[in-house]
Amino acid sequence: MGLKGKLIASIEVKCGGHSIHDIVHTNTHHLPNIIPSVLNHFEIHEGETIKVGSVVSWKVNQDEKEILLKEMIESVDLEKKSITWKVIGGNMLELYDSFTIITSSEHQWTTVTLMYEKKTEDTPEPLTLLGIFIIGLKDIESHLLK
Repeated sequence: MGLKGKLIASIEVKCGGHSIHDIVHTNTHHLPNIIPSVLNHFEIHEGETIKVGSVVSWKVNQDEKEILLKEMIESVDLEKKSITWKVIGGNMLELYDSFTIITSSEHQWTTVTLMYEKKTEDTPEPLTLLGIFIIGLKDIESHLLK
């Protein structure tokens, strides 16, 4: 059995957490144009935009390598401005038995939570990926404040 872990990062956003959530929830297809340094590609494979059961994929830049994340939307809570994405494919699953990403926003804060189970004790914590999410959120904030 692998080792379970959880990483959480919250950042204060001047544009308001609701604005970040709106971009991630309803305008996700624009993210490669908004944060090209972080995100190369976004595609909806099944379903619509960001709805429970939809399957999407992302190509994320990490240290000049590309991470492919194929995810299914497990839950969307409009009141809490939260989206839960379960990784179901891509190269993240080479290192992790399970991987879930939760984005949530409130007032002036946006939070990213990574929950995972490593395949081996030698598997690194996904700190770089968490950093990429934070960079992406800051870039979205800059875009919204223009």
